[in-house]
Amino acid sequence: MDVVTTTKEKSSGSRQRWKQDPEAVRSDILRVATEEFATNGLSGARIDDIAAKTRTSKRMIYYYFGDKDGLYRQVLEEAYRKVRAQEQELDVEQLDSVEALKRLVEFTFEHHSRNPDFIRLVMIENIHHGAYLDQSEVIATLNRTAIDTLESIYRKGRREGVFRSGLKPLDLHWQISAMSFFNVSNRATFTRIFGDALATPAGQSRLRKLVVATILRYALTPSAAAELDRQ
Repeated sequence: MDVVTTTKEKSSGSRQRWKQDPEAVRSDILRVATEEFATNGLSGARIDDIAAKTRTSKRMIYYYFGDKDGLYRQVLEEAYRKVRAQEQELDVEQLDSVEALKRLVEFTFEHHSRNPDFIRLVMIENIHHGAYLDQSEVIATLNRTAIDTLESIYRKGRREGVFRSGLKPLDLHWQISAMSFFNVSNRATFTRIFGDALATPAGQSRLRKLVVATILRYALTPSAAAELDRQ
């Protein structure tokens, strides 16, 4: 009897929360689902566990997201939406091109370092060969802004005479992403093989500066690089 009553009370409470603030319920489901998918993968995550940790119900999760695949797909969309929204908040258009590129690289490195769940989700999606990204109508559009931002920075840098000719913003994005991503994706194996010196706060600060310097040296003209060295 107590179990039945508790279940009914939970169901009633879930419905009440949904009526009072449906967007908060949806956000809570996405938050918990992000942790579950990042930890256990698509196949290992369980809707029952997500429902229990959100104090909602499987029925409500299915109402919002359709099915488990739909929930996973929206978790991916939300993860990319957050990183691109934060990227736009940098307002790099107000900076000179060198400072703008530096700020963008620092942001990417720090975001990935602070958000290992994002890295794990991307790794999981790569295991699925990007199948769920293909199903999304919004992820490609969301991520186009990353290239648009770099294109804008690069055009300004060419006008200012500080960036080399012939660079492709997509190549720059690949390099920035690769170094920032590896810092998190391979941390467990790297530290077990070589020790954790680079995983400490001091080590992460040093790596961030190294990544920034690497990207800037790649993008800058020789004279602009020499000027940067003198500063």
